[in-house]
Amino acid sequence: MQYSGTAANIVRAAETLFAEQGFTDTTVRQITARAQVNLAAVNYHFGSKKGLIQAVAEKFLGPLCQHIEQALDQRLAASEYSLSLEELLEILMRALLGVNRNNDHALSVFMRLLDLAYMKNQEDLRDFLIDRYGVRLQRFISLVRNDAAPMEDDEFFWRLHFLLGSITFTLSNFHTLNAIEKQEYESSAEVERILHRMIPVLTAGLQARADKTYFCRI
Repeated sequence: MQYSGTAANIVRAAETLFAEQGFTDTTVRQITARAQVNLAAVNYHFGSKKGLIQAVAEKFLGPLCQHIEQALDQRLAASEYSLSLEELLEILMRALLGVNRNNDHALSVFMRLLDLAYMKNQEDLRDFLIDRYGVRLQRFISLVRNDAAPMEDDEFFWRLHFLLGSITFTLSNFHTLNAIEKQEYESSAEVERILHRMIPVLTAGLQARADKTYFCRI
C-alpha cells in the first residue's frame, strides 16, 4: 500500500526509529515527535502501534515479494528446467539487496521484524505475515523444496528456519562482524559480498541428507 501526506510521514518516522531502536523500545510518542504529528493522527491512519508495525512491514515485504516473483517469472520462462537451490538463493539475496537499495532502513527493519515475530505474544503479527505474504512466497518455497534433499515436512520446516536464522544473525550483526573481520584480517566486506558468501553454505544445509538418527541422552 502506498501512503501519502501525513500517513507517509508517520511511516517514514516509524521505520527510522524501528531500525535504530527496535519495535519494542520505540514508543508511539517518539514516532509522533519525529513525524511532527499528534497522537490522534497515528490512531486515525493506523489504529494503533500494531497497525503501524504492519504498515512498515508491508513497505518492505511487498517490494521483496515483487522482486522474487518477477525474478522467478523471468528465470522459469528462460529455462526448460527447474531452478537450482543456488539460483533460488541468489534470487532471494538479490531481492534483499534490491529492496535495500530503495530503502536505507529495509534490511535493518526486516531483521528486527523477524526477531519480533518470533517473540511471545506476537501471534497477531505472525498471522498477519503468513496471511499476507505466505501465499506469495509459496512458489519460491516449493521450488526450494524441489531441489533440497528428500526429507519429511517437519525437517524441511526446520531447515527453512535455519536458513532464516542464518540470514537474520548475519545481517543483524553485520557491522560487528565486519569490524571483527577488519581487525583480524585487515579487510572488510560489503553486504552484497556477504550475502553471496552465504549461498553455498545455505545450499549445502538444504541439500544435506536428512538423518533420523538423533543423539541419545546419556
